[in-house]
Amino acid sequence: MKFVIQRVSHASVTVDGTLISSIEKGFMVLIGVCDADTKETADKLVKKLLGLRIFEDADGKTNLALKDVNGQLLLVSQFTLYADCKKGNRPSFVKAGSPEHANNLYEYIVSECQKTCEVVKTGVFGAHMKVALENDGPFTIVLDSAEL
Repeated sequence: MKFVIQRVSHASVTVDGTLISSIEKGFMVLIGVCDADTKETADKLVKKLLGLRIFEDADGKTNLALKDVNGQLLLVSQFTLYADCKKGNRPSFVKAGSPEHANNLYEYIVSECQKTCEVVKTGVFGAHMKVALENDGPFTIVLDSAEL
C-alpha cells in the first residue's frame, strides 16, 4: 500500500465538471493498493498518516499532527501509484490491486479515518478525476507499507 500525503492549504476533486469534494487546511492523500494489502496494512498506514506531525507549531517547528490543527482529509484512490516503468515507455499497472479489492480497502481506510478525523472527504473510486490543490510548503511525504 502506498500513500502520497500532501500538506495543503486547500484541495478539491472534480468529476465531469462537478465539484465532488473540497477541504481546507489538511492532507490530500493519494492511495494506492496492491493485491497483497490487507486491513492490517491499512491500519498501519492510517495510524502513521494520522500521527504525522508536519504542521508548524507556534515556534515554526513541524511538531503538530492533523488533529492538533483541526485539519481535514481528502482521500483519493490512485492505482497509478503502482505503475511499473522498468520496461519501455508505457507503464504497466499489473502490480495494482484488483478494482474490487482496492475499493474495499479504500472504503475501509476512509471509515477508519472518519473515526478520528472530523472532516474526511473522498474522490470517486475509478472515476477520471481532476484534483486541484495548493501544497503548503510544499510538503509531500510518501508512505510505502513495504518500507514501514
